[in-house]
Amino acid sequence: MASLPHAAPIAARVFAPSQLTIGLSLPVLRTDTHIADFREQVALAQHADALGFRALWVRDVPLNSADYPDPVGHLDPWVLLGALAMHTRRAALISGAIVLTLRHPLHIAKGAVSVSHLALGRFILGLGSGDRPAEYAAFGQDGEARRELYRRHWDTLAAALAPDSRIVPDLASVDAPEFFLLPRPAEPVPMLAVGSGGQSVDWIARRSIGWMTYHREPEAQRARHALWRAAVARNAPDAFRAFGTAMRLQLSDDAHEAATPVSLGYRTGRIALVGMLEAMREAGMHHVTFNLGGERRAREVVDELAAEVLPHFHVD
Repeated sequence: MASLPHAAPIAARVFAPSQLTIGLSLPVLRTDTHIADFREQVALAQHADALGFRALWVRDVPLNSADYPDPVGHLDPWVLLGALAMHTRRAALISGAIVLTLRHPLHIAKGAVSVSHLALGRFILGLGSGDRPAEYAAFGQDGEARRELYRRHWDTLAAALAPDSRIVPDLASVDAPEFFLLPRPAEPVPMLAVGSGGQSVDWIARRSIGWMTYHREPEAQRARHALWRAAVARNAPDAFRAFGTAMRLQLSDDAHEAATPVSLGYRTGRIALVGMLEAMREAGMHHVTFNLGGERRAREVVDELAAEVLPHFHVD
C-alpha cells in the first residue's frame, strides 16, 4: 500500500475542515482575450497575494491547437511558478495541474523541489493526466495507457518527494550510483489530484491530500462529494482529505444581479456569489479557485472580491 500523503503547513492554510478558502487561477483575462501580458499577470498575482487570496493556480498546457477549446497561450508552468515564488509572500502556489503522464516524474520532482525552495514551502503540486489523445501522440505516448502511466509516475514522484526522499530509476545497472535530489524542499511538497487521472476515488483517497474537481451544478457536485467522502471513510478514516473545485466566474458590476450559469461556472453579482459560496461550504467544499472572465478589468474584480467576498470566508 502507498504511503500516506505528506502533511504541510501550506496545505492546512488552503484546505481545512469546515472552512472554505478562495484562490485565483492565472492568467486572468477578459472574455475573448487570448493574449496575456505575463508581467501584468505577475503584478496582479502580487496584488491578489497582498489582498489575502489563499492560493494562486497555474495551469500546464504543453501545446495549443485550433481544435482545443482553450486558445490562451500559457507560459510553461515551472517558469511562471518561479516568478510567482519571488513576487508573492503568503498565498499557496498550486499547479492546476502538471500533466503527470507527459512529463518524466523525476523532472517534475526537480521542478517541485525548486519551486518549494524558492517559495519557502508554499507550493502544492497539483497533478492531472491530460485529456487530449492527439497531444499524447505528439509526445510519443499511448493515450490508452494513461491510467497505468499516471499510477506509475505518481509512485515514482511520491518516493522522490517523501521526507525520506528516494529515487526510483526507470532502469538501473548493477553498478549504478544512488541518486538523490538537492536542494531538499523547505517543507514536504503536498501532492493533490486534480481531476481523476483515470483512477478510482479510493486510489486517490489513499495517496492524495485531496481531490480538486471541475465545476458542476450543485446536485451533481453533491453526489461527487458524497462519493469522495465515502472513499475517504474507507481508505483514510482517521485523516482529513480536502475537496475543492475550479469555477469560472463573471462578476457583474451590479452587486444584486442573480446568478446565471455559464460554461463551467456562473455570471453573478457579489451578493448571490457569497450565498453560493456559503452553501458550498456547508456542503463540505474546502476550496474554490476562480477562473475570472467577463468584460470588467481584472484588478477591479480582484479588488471587489477581496473587499466584499473574502472577509466572509477567510478568518486571518
